[in-house]
Amino acid sequence: MIKYVQQGMQWINGAPVAADPNCDRNSARRGTIAYQIMNAHNEAHDGDVMRIRFDALVSHDITYVGIIQTARASGLKEFPVPYAMTNCHNSLCAVGGTINEDDHVFGLSAAKKYGGIYVPANQSVIHSYAREELARCGHMILGSDSHTRYGALGTMGVGEGGPELVKQLLKNTYDVKAPEVVLCYVTGAPKKGIGPHDVALALVKETFGAGLVKNKVLEFAGPGIASLPYDFRSGIDVMTTETTCLSSIWATDEEIEKYYRVHGRPEAYRKLEPMEGAYYDAIITIELDKIESMIALPFHPSNAYTIHEFLENADEILAGVEEEAAKKFNKAKLDLRSKVSDRGVMADQGIIAGCSGGLFDNIVEAADIIKGGSTGNGYFSFSVYPTSIPTSLALTRSGKTEALLEAGAVIKPSFCGPCFGAGDVPANNGLSLRHTTRNFPNREGSKPGEGQLSVVALMDARSIAATARNGGYITAATDVDYETERIEYQFDRSVYDRRCYYGFGKADPDAELILGPNITDWPKMYPLTDNLLVELAAVIRDPVTTTDELIPSGETSSYRSNPLRLSEFALSRRVPEYVGRSKAVAADEAARREGAKPEKLVKALSAVGCADELLKNTQFGSCVFANKPGDGSAREQAASCQKVLGGFANICYEYATKRYRSNCINWGIIPFTLAEGAEFPYEDGDFVFVPGIREAILAGREEIPAKAIKKDGGVEDITLYVKGLTEDEKAIILEGCLMNYYASRSR
Repeated sequence: MIKYVQQGMQWINGAPVAADPNCDRNSARRGTIAYQIMNAHNEAHDGDVMRIRFDALVSHDITYVGIIQTARASGLKEFPVPYAMTNCHNSLCAVGGTINEDDHVFGLSAAKKYGGIYVPANQSVIHSYAREELARCGHMILGSDSHTRYGALGTMGVGEGGPELVKQLLKNTYDVKAPEVVLCYVTGAPKKGIGPHDVALALVKETFGAGLVKNKVLEFAGPGIASLPYDFRSGIDVMTTETTCLSSIWATDEEIEKYYRVHGRPEAYRKLEPMEGAYYDAIITIELDKIESMIALPFHPSNAYTIHEFLENADEILAGVEEEAAKKFNKAKLDLRSKVSDRGVMADQGIIAGCSGGLFDNIVEAADIIKGGSTGNGYFSFSVYPTSIPTSLALTRSGKTEALLEAGAVIKPSFCGPCFGAGDVPANNGLSLRHTTRNFPNREGSKPGEGQLSVVALMDARSIAATARNGGYITAATDVDYETERIEYQFDRSVYDRRCYYGFGKADPDAELILGPNITDWPKMYPLTDNLLVELAAVIRDPVTTTDELIPSGETSSYRSNPLRLSEFALSRRVPEYVGRSKAVAADEAARREGAKPEKLVKALSAVGCADELLKNTQFGSCVFANKPGDGSAREQAASCQKVLGGFANICYEYATKRYRSNCINWGIIPFTLAEGAEFPYEDGDFVFVPGIREAILAGREEIPAKAIKKDGGVEDITLYVKGLTEDEKAIILEGCLMNYYASRSR
């Protein structure tokens, strides 16, 4: 099906061959589509760090408020590039009183003041709007959402935390080490019943676990692409985020030319293809004809099996999920094996939604599969969220909405909730099947800390429809006899013209920003001092820690505009004691700044020197240790909440994603790492003292000696690393955060 090979390849006569060992890799890599595009946007003409300016920006309503507030505090006058603000995450406006709609009103007022694009609630999810209105062949888009992926349309999308968008709004660059490029060579054509999620889950399974494509660019080319409609390509492309790659790009052809023509923007198309001799650092072969219907079990999209394999071994596989749940959650019990019977495995819910599932072609084929059938009147429910109003309108006009409703499906508005844990929360012990992007813990909206636990398995829309037709028993779409025919999508832009605000180039500095009572400014943050003392407030030894565990999604989204209230949720579902511990540390640091001598600091510093002297120039903060933190969402709050609570450092073996590490840096959290295999036997309440940290960062020293101070008073030498900081990143850490950095520059 899908196979990764770590071997240099070159594009010769329209196909990959083993690279000439004498070829200049750096020069030949410029022939890839990825480098053709990146070099056109790169303001650094030498060195291995690229400084990228993007053509457009996109955010949604749990990120744009913080971005604009940060940019405003840093001197923002108007948006320099098209910036689309969609409202697809806090669309319910049902949690926390008026505050969700207050954010939306703020967004429209910001679009008027600074010259932005405003997409009202339920008009479109962020990525469908970007595909429909902003993508162009050869362009680059930066989004404050990790699934910013438009490679199938010839646009390189990058998902990052909000501070990286702030840099673009202030006419600065996105700085990234020149990435390797992996060729995804596509052959064959998918069987009937196979959809984009089947291909995507197989790709994530092959690449994620060993970090094979981490921070690299995936470039799709090969004869098999021609067999895929543009929706199918986009459905695969958006899931490349789950491989931990940096971005993605596809060769373009007549099918993509048709996409732009259908969407009224024929000028946005141009043919993209690798140049002769283009060099790739590795190759992934994707044989579409060998892809089977897939299911990804909790708690990650890479935990994938063919549906047939899963059904044959359901009891054993589900026992493994239960065991993992028991390790993660001690207040809730999961019993999935009770869903196994002679008839198969019963699910409680099927959902097709969002930027990966709610695409026109997916829903059309799902409607064809369930047409004339019934979801039944048992516990199983089936909901469909078209990804935008134009998509919903086209489905209605084609008769597919009618077929779904007649079979018992519920059609819901464009909304990302089922992907991040807001809306459609199953009953306790529920198993929800979703064609969405993620199945991390809490993505279904349950609260394990309160004894509520349900879980998500990912499947393609086609197999979800087949399951619905079978009364909720998990069924591969390839096992169902049905007739389907591709309907040519007709995009009607008039609904956007009537509802969206298009203000780019029309900034009105006299327009008033409308700030609801929940929209607050960031608390004061301080520059880095000479020395640093951190107390371990959370020690997590899981193999990977997701951003959903660092700051939960779902109900917290209503507080994304209020840094202090949001910080109360930090690590709440993984280390509930973290917030209290961090607040205690922050209180001691506040007292130290006022000249007091907190007992805890005096005791710790006395173990490494003269406490009275060290108190004058040693900052005290909290610290999180995790083996590999930051997988998943781009949300900056995974880092900013730590900083608001007084966090000054993270320690780990590696960061799961570049975007989480960047978020830490932009909030003044030092991204320490340990050497591979080094022991870290310390627990919460222990300290790490880093003498001379300011001078070390300033000088660019990457190996930094430190002292671990145990609660019992023992002191041990440890070595920390801070690798690969750019000059700007050093300055941001020294100033204490990105806002301070811009304020110091303006002074």
